[in-house]
Amino acid sequence: MPAPTNPFKAAINNGETVIGCWLSLGDPLATEIAGTAGFDWLLIDGEHTPYDISRMRMQLMALEASDSHAAVRVPVGETWIIKQVLDAGAQTVLVPMVETAEQAQQLVHDVRYPPTGGRGVGYSGARCSRFGAITDYGPTADDQICLLIQVENRAGIANLDDILAVDGIDGVFIGPADLSADMGYMGQLTHPEVQATIKGAIARIEAAGKAPGILTTTPDFTQDALDWGARFVATGLDLLILAKSLRDLAQRWVK
Repeated sequence: MPAPTNPFKAAINNGETVIGCWLSLGDPLATEIAGTAGFDWLLIDGEHTPYDISRMRMQLMALEASDSHAAVRVPVGETWIIKQVLDAGAQTVLVPMVETAEQAQQLVHDVRYPPTGGRGVGYSGARCSRFGAITDYGPTADDQICLLIQVENRAGIANLDDILAVDGIDGVFIGPADLSADMGYMGQLTHPEVQATIKGAIARIEAAGKAPGILTTTPDFTQDALDWGARFVATGLDLLILAKSLRDLAQRWVK
């Protein structure tokens, strides 16, 4: 039995557009509820949340029955955490703060098994192989792992063409919050210079045969990103959606 097909990877590699949402609450119940909403994919955010590998694993379990594909953003592009997340069952991994082609090459190495990579071979006792039930997981896993990297500062933008030349990267995510801050426009995601940089980066990513991605939190920005060619787009964060809904409710009724 081979590794399960990764529908997210298949979709973006076929030029399709997939719509998702960010999961920052970290509670398996909230994650399971998000899995019923109808998004194409959901991103378990391990970078800006207090998640350890156990919490990320629980959220992967909570999405097991969902039609929404579960992706995981690791806190940092280190071999050890990528290994743990893959063994926990993630097939799509997003890595923040990639600035050079050398970093990108190391990440490709980390998500592949030998002889083409360096991922530790411990799948027979791991969730990724259903604890050995997927008998051919090892020989077939590499083809179903989707590697997404984040370019989110001026150094990454400057080196974008070299990064895009690295074989084995499925998509490049532009991080608008960090990029705007690094450009000197903290919090100004819609500043003309920031928007022009994002638009140009998306065009370069698409031209290189990779899938461009982004996180947006307003309908106008979402539509702009789609019009520019972004193909995996997160349209909000569960934490902010909950906070806004609660505040709006309180404002309406609390006197």
